[in-house]
Amino acid sequence: DRPTGPLHVGHYVGSLANRVALQEEHTQFVMIADLQALTDHAETPDLIHKHVLEVALDYLAVGIDPKKTTIFIQSQVPQISDLTM
Repeated sequence: DRPTGPLHVGHYVGSLANRVALQEEHTQFVMIADLQALTDHAETPDLIHKHVLEVALDYLAVGIDPKKTTIFIQSQVPQISDLTM
């Protein structure tokens, strides 16, 4: 998910409910795509940063279990933004 604002019921119906169910049967990785969000929200990086935490909290609130699902932040993976690779 791109952290451009609070998650809403559309996120739940469209993907979050499935992610909660899938974590019971599969290895799952969920990325908070903060770098991707900056492509069209470059003027508000502080807001994107704030929404990263809110999205992570929303994941926990709907039942995504960090013991079953790896939640990671795109910008924290150095290989993603390393242009020398």
